[in-house]
Amino acid sequence: MQSRQEYLRAVKLLPPSLREYALEVSDEIAERAEEIRLRAGRPLSFVVGDEERDTAETHVLKPSELQFVLEIATRASAHSYADSIRMGFVTAEGGCRVGLCGTAISDNDMITGLRRISSICIRIPREKRGCADSVFGLLSAGGFESVLIVSPPGGGKTTILRELTRLISDGGKRVALVDERNEVAGLHEGLPCFDVGRRTDVLTGAPKAGGVMMVLRSMAPQIIAFDEITAPEDVEAVYLAANCGVRLLATAHADSVDDLKRRPLYRKMLEGGIFRRVLIIENYGGKRKYTVEELL
Repeated sequence: MQSRQEYLRAVKLLPPSLREYALEVSDEIAERAEEIRLRAGRPLSFVVGDEERDTAETHVLKPSELQFVLEIATRASAHSYADSIRMGFVTAEGGCRVGLCGTAISDNDMITGLRRISSICIRIPREKRGCADSVFGLLSAGGFESVLIVSPPGGGKTTILRELTRLISDGGKRVALVDERNEVAGLHEGLPCFDVGRRTDVLTGAPKAGGVMMVLRSMAPQIIAFDEITAPEDVEAVYLAANCGVRLLATAHADSVDDLKRRPLYRKMLEGGIFRRVLIIENYGGKRKYTVEELL
């Protein structure tokens, strides 16, 4: 039931012309779909596990329908989301990330906007209670140490980050969640759409480096959680928190520890000894396997 509610939350972002098709899909798609894909000139499709499935093949998507999705996601106020749109996404109510592709507007080699939307990817956030039960004991053995969650894009990092945040928080630790894109907690009018724990304080909309500094000053957290270390400034946020004696729970794109070490951005971070454990997520036909590796 919960899985279908999460699916319906994403379907609400579709214009009426597409919503009826999305509501007619099988229970399997509704409960397991991770993304809804829209491409101008192509039919609506769904990403389920490792495959993408077309539906309503007689309905070829029009550019105007894709533009309508953006209007729904931004509540007809795209200018309010300009900073987010220029980075290629907006986060709608309930934590649904709407990825965008089209014609970039640039100025001095900097992307300043996006027009003529040609593709949209609606990521369906899933709250999966119990998905971290098999590894939580390993991650908290001897006291919780800083943990880095890794998998390729779309591997389920955000889902298990959310669940680990809840378990740690409900276990008695103060957690500050720096939820830059509002995908983890899905904060709406001050209330999280997803359960991230009774002792979790959520900051959304702030870049990680600035957000980490803010919660360190204002909330005195024992653990700081955030999603996706992808840039040098994110690594700076990691060092900033670690130097203040705070444990970390974060995610990064990689296939393995060896893959992390091959990338300069992550290698320096690992050599600094900030993270003590790595949680690796592997996807086998839509089923995920979790492995914990000790770094020190």
